[in-house]
Amino acid sequence: MSFKTITLASIYELQGFKEEALEIYKNILKTNPEHPEAQSGYQRLSQKNKDSQCTNTAMRDLFISASTPEEFQTIERYLMRWN
Repeated sequence: MSFKTITLASIYELQGFKEEALEIYKNILKTNPEHPEAQSGYQRLSQKNKDSQCTNTAMRDLFISASTPEEFQTIERYLMRWN
């Protein structure tokens, strides 16, 4: 049984383990090419966009250190854009 899920890929991505997340998205797409979250994750991580990388790094740092309701709302809005 494999536990390589969208959730795990998202966690890897937030933690900065982009290669691991990308590999999970690819594996999901092999068995289900129409999987919308896997398609979105694969496209997001396949792009070589420096602005995106800076945003992901900033959000990862915020995710690690968030302590106010406003910071948690920022994280929630960021994650909602993935869906």
